[in-house]
Amino acid sequence: MSISPLFLSLKVAAIATIIVFISGTLAARLISRKIFPGKSLLESLFLLPLVLPPTVIGFCLLYTFGRNGWAGRLLMHWFDLQVVFSWTGAVIASAVVSFPLMYQSAAAAFQNYDTQLENAAHNLGASRGKVFFTIALPLAWPGLLAGLVMTFARSLGEFGATLMVAGYIPGETDTIPLAIYFAVESGRMEEALLWVLTIIALGFSAVYWLQTWSRRKINFFRHHSS
Repeated sequence: MSISPLFLSLKVAAIATIIVFISGTLAARLISRKIFPGKSLLESLFLLPLVLPPTVIGFCLLYTFGRNGWAGRLLMHWFDLQVVFSWTGAVIASAVVSFPLMYQSAAAAFQNYDTQLENAAHNLGASRGKVFFTIALPLAWPGLLAGLVMTFARSLGEFGATLMVAGYIPGETDTIPLAIYFAVESGRMEEALLWVLTIIALGFSAVYWLQTWSRRKINFFRHHSS
């Protein structure tokens, strides 16, 4: 059994998580506390991947990033980058599918703390960037961390959209979920079982760490507030 699916899955999930963490956090910061025409429409668009079948998301990405898609043509022309049938396509698919989880967590995190500290900092002349990095980010960090972990776990397990966009190319796009599927298709049940146990262990470890960290943080605040 090749170990390339493990390394590839971790690489894809890590890059997708970084992209989604930055974009989801910034999007939530910019619009979560604001009221403007079309906000519900925009947030519905952000959350749409949660309710769409992965094959629909994969088709949309294939249509957009394929050789005849507008984004695919631009990337090929300017960067000589092919998204379809490459690990880059797996990253994009994982990022799109997991973005709603990060956005929801970040939006809730930015809405659930008192903004008086931010207002005071603004009144004292602090810039928006300084307020964000020194006040908003630390206060919202527990929620952002939860979104980060869930995004990584979701990216690690992405299958349907990845299969349509990246395909299955051994050594190139064979993430663990794809390796499981094609191992079963080929009757290699022992290999599939090993990958199943591997991805279960990775996902469980991520969620267990998050739950343990959250519980310790709650107990810490309870202890110091009593």
